[in-house]
Amino acid sequence: MKIVQLLPELNEGGVERGTVELNREFAKLGLESIVISNGGKQAKRIDLDGGKHIKFDVASKNPFTAPWRVYKLRKVLQDLKPDIVHVRSRVPAWLCFFAKRGLDLKIVSTVHGFNSVNFYSSIMTKADAVICVSNSIKEYIQKYYHTSEEKITVIPRGIDLKLFNPNNLDKQFITDFKKQYDLDDKFIVSTVGRITQLKDLETFISAIAIAKVTIPRIKALIVGGVHKDKQGYFESLKDLVQELHLGDEVVFVGSQSKVSEIYTLSDVVVSGSKQPESFGRSVAEAIAMNTPVIATNHGGVKDIIIDGTNGFFFNVGDKTELAKKILYAKELSFNGHEYISTNFSLEQMVEKTLKVYKGIL
Repeated sequence: MKIVQLLPELNEGGVERGTVELNREFAKLGLESIVISNGGKQAKRIDLDGGKHIKFDVASKNPFTAPWRVYKLRKVLQDLKPDIVHVRSRVPAWLCFFAKRGLDLKIVSTVHGFNSVNFYSSIMTKADAVICVSNSIKEYIQKYYHTSEEKITVIPRGIDLKLFNPNNLDKQFITDFKKQYDLDDKFIVSTVGRITQLKDLETFISAIAIAKVTIPRIKALIVGGVHKDKQGYFESLKDLVQELHLGDEVVFVGSQSKVSEIYTLSDVVVSGSKQPESFGRSVAEAIAMNTPVIATNHGGVKDIIIDGTNGFFFNVGDKTELAKKILYAKELSFNGHEYISTNFSLEQMVEKTLKVYKGIL
């Protein structure tokens, strides 16, 4: 089987990561895997993992260059003769929609997020088969685009259980990290992700101030980089920390590569997004490391967290409820790695994706 995946660029993000992982797993299975994108940090990874990357501008929204790019993409697809074309974003989907006319191509789309409801976004529902990364996304496109049940398959983003494995940790990193940030004998609450207003870190910090009364040895880690256009927001968070006298309790540790180790050394992980997440990969990764997660009660995380078993939900912006759930989470004990392995593994994602491909061929 020859599979072509199209996405705008290959930099950072869940769409990119999923594409790279599928390419690697397809190559392992002896399938011919091709990725078309406008390049990026991870483009070389495609070839190194056994696939083939073709650099092509499927990112630009410029309508004046679109006809020429449609023509060129048509030539590329004619030469490749793929069995499946898998589009992962709206611009590539529109380019494919026009490029495939007269060609016998089977198109699969993956709806990765709660896109604005309009004609432009509707293209993601016009494929031969539509993959949704959570039941929340499925309900969303059925509500607004009336996509037929037969077309849709829910396939959660797969967690690489070799990376997120409690038995496969860099113990020296954990020792050094704990020493660097004075974490020994502390109750550690972490939140992981780029620092943006959508993560509602004000509520997280305020909840730590409340929880500190009951858990005096609490330590909060805010793990994530700061884009230059979020610098003002970052400064406001640091001001809030000082205002609440949390200078010793709240630490900004920046972007970190050893995320599985940080989940492991944490007693609780918080995902407080103001807007619903399409899936919630970081939630599943933390649970895979046997760490309970407290998340806002909406979006794809509702597929992952079993309330009271491997985590809890709280309402957006409710710092008091979040503080209370942090206390409750102290008592949770579960086999998260087995749960994620059974329900959200990378192997399952690959298997279910191939089943969708075969179903339309």
